[in-house]
Amino acid sequence: MRSTARWLRVELLLAFVPAALLLRYLAPDRHVWIFAAAVLALLPLAGYIGRATEALAERLGGGIGGLLNATFGNATELIIGALALREGLPDLVKASLTGSIIGNVLLVFGAAALAGGLGRPVQKFNRTAAGLGTTMLLLSAVGLIVPAVFHHLARGRGATELKLDTEIAVVLLATYCVSLVFTLKTHRTLYGAALPPAPRRQRHAAPTRRWILLLVGATVAVAVVSEILVGAVAETARVLGWTELFVGVVVVAVVGNAAEHYSAVTLAARDQMDAAMAIAVGSSTQIALFVGPALVLLSYVIAPRPMDLLFSMFELVAIAVAVLSIAFIAHDGETHWMEGVQLLAIYVVLALGFYFLPA
Repeated sequence: MRSTARWLRVELLLAFVPAALLLRYLAPDRHVWIFAAAVLALLPLAGYIGRATEALAERLGGGIGGLLNATFGNATELIIGALALREGLPDLVKASLTGSIIGNVLLVFGAAALAGGLGRPVQKFNRTAAGLGTTMLLLSAVGLIVPAVFHHLARGRGATELKLDTEIAVVLLATYCVSLVFTLKTHRTLYGAALPPAPRRQRHAAPTRRWILLLVGATVAVAVVSEILVGAVAETARVLGWTELFVGVVVVAVVGNAAEHYSAVTLAARDQMDAAMAIAVGSSTQIALFVGPALVLLSYVIAPRPMDLLFSMFELVAIAVAVLSIAFIAHDGETHWMEGVQLLAIYVVLALGFYFLPA
């Protein structure tokens, strides 16, 4: 009975997808409503991808589980980014990458530290694992700052600069693949505490085949809804007076990371701060070192022109501030609710800056 009710909720939430499709074709001029319906549809879909990936990782082992997380963990961002590139919106893609990086380490971990710290003096986590994660984020910041500095010195975007961006993307992607070997094979025991086993009543009891079907179905649905969202984003931003940068950094990034938001806050509230830190920092690392470089390489195939790594100055400042903030939090291996408030305050300040930044 309980399993049937759970899967009935899946079917009910997936009903947002036909709702978004109906709005697109029955009211094509209502871009704001279409955009809102697409956002509401993506929220549960991202959550189901996360749940299915987690359940399959439990069954298939660490290596395959890590591959699934790398492939599907940020499937929403990958799909939205690929469709936006196809529509010739590289700035929206870069803005969503920026928003995902700062959102995970400031908004997600800030909310997790606040929720977990209420009623507890401090919460401890693995300093070594957190330190590696923040160092990987620092590497990604370097990979994004170098093209901007080179562009400023070279005074123009040319073939040399695009080649530099592509080679940097390859370096970042290769580093991420090596980091998977480190965390899943050579130093697996170091990360053993990051993902504690779920209580017996919370274990994923559904058959493996059902989780695979859910993962495939939700991913296909994300592709459909993402196409609707990307098609409506420009007109929605114009009607609401938002810039494309704000939509990508705040709206699209928050929607794409809905699963991470829920999981990290829930785990922190259960005093599993190692897992919350792994989700927040790990997802930002995955965005910076896997999703971003993958989209750069993919743009050569599907986009009108290849995507570069030239982020705006405000985006670079926001990423640097986020990386420095999480590094300060992670250095002592413990956190409390006031640090969560501080991270959330930094995120709100940056979001306000993106909102008022002129186009």
